[in-house]
Amino acid sequence: MFPTSSAPALSPAGAPDIFPSSRRDCAVRYAQVRAASVQCAAGLSAEDQCIQSMPDASPFKWHLAHASWFFEAVILRTFAPDYQALDERYHYLFNSYYESLGPRHPRPQRGLLSRPSLDEVHAYRAHVDAALLRWIEDAPDDVWRRAAPLLALGLNHEQQHQELMVTDMLHALSCNPLLPAWQVAQAPAVRLAAAPRMGWVDVPGGVVSVGYGGEGFAFDNETPRHPVLLAPFRLADRLVNCGEYAAFMAAGGYRRPEFWLSEGWSRVQAEAWVAPAYWIAPDDPRARADDGWQVFGLHGLRPLDPCAPVMHLSFYEAAAYAEWAGARLPTETEWEAAHGRPGLTQMQGLAWQWTRSSYDPYPGFRPLSGAVGEYNGKFMIGQMVLRGSSLATPPGHARPSYRNFFPPAARWQFSGLRLAQDAA
Repeated sequence: MFPTSSAPALSPAGAPDIFPSSRRDCAVRYAQVRAASVQCAAGLSAEDQCIQSMPDASPFKWHLAHASWFFEAVILRTFAPDYQALDERYHYLFNSYYESLGPRHPRPQRGLLSRPSLDEVHAYRAHVDAALLRWIEDAPDDVWRRAAPLLALGLNHEQQHQELMVTDMLHALSCNPLLPAWQVAQAPAVRLAAAPRMGWVDVPGGVVSVGYGGEGFAFDNETPRHPVLLAPFRLADRLVNCGEYAAFMAAGGYRRPEFWLSEGWSRVQAEAWVAPAYWIAPDDPRARADDGWQVFGLHGLRPLDPCAPVMHLSFYEAAAYAEWAGARLPTETEWEAAHGRPGLTQMQGLAWQWTRSSYDPYPGFRPLSGAVGEYNGKFMIGQMVLRGSSLATPPGHARPSYRNFFPPAARWQFSGLRLAQDAA
């Protein structure tokens, strides 16, 4: 499996840069992405792939089926008049939230779908793949021109579900008292002697352009590109690490309400938070022989690495840490404006980074027409934006303008934080 968010839609730009122009190359790209989803299951049993550990997560098996449902519902049922569904009931079982496409099985009950079996889900994927590849080859040119952008969207959608397969499965394994490893590590975790001292990168103020402005693929929530006036600010040159976060905990961070937003403090008390998700205290009965904190991850339970970026934080925890540290979280505009500046590290590929920005439409945003218009716009309320990407994000899927979003209490994602300050 490869360790590979947010709801996508299609930019007016059309097909993505990674999406080839020729039909033959499109078929190759389709096969690659689809195979990667199946490869994610390496190391998992059939039982693993059927469980649902909480309403916000979905069974691995359901993700595999839903990604196929998208190609079937959005492309084959619309643009392939001769297409015959393998099982019409799947249109109900594997719809996620598309009101315009009909009713659906309740999300919190996806773990009850012991039928269809995992083998039947794989047969469904094979059925859709065969039909989709025939359609790529045979679709009339005018149909191809209209539908190819939706194929690009479908592949990016599947990559998002590849990431959710990892995050949702990790949460499910964390609920097992055995704390089983998903991937067998090749070597024990390396614990660095000391963390590099955090530095700061100054970013001048002024008018900056924000949002996707290229000619390739972007989700519609990244558009339109627009100007924003920024005051000068400073951005930390790396992510906050576990050792620094442990210092916040030792200073009573989870016991001192002055650092917390009101809703965050209520959540700390209601759910008895004392550490990030997946941190195991030394006195926890699940802990193994060790005299310190341990962290559960894809390789099982490991000693806490103080130099590793802290992850599995809610927005509330990230904001509380920033307050304790005498800093703040960056806005999403600041994060994007600073991306690529010399001195900044760990911007991509380790942990999603919470921002102080609510998930709202950009000025001039308009959702797409048709069913895919439900992808983003209707979720623009009550959620916070994360930027960057994580160790679970498929290669090539992220970009500086990418807007991930989750509710502020979400902790099961690979979510961390980077500090910001107003310029002196």
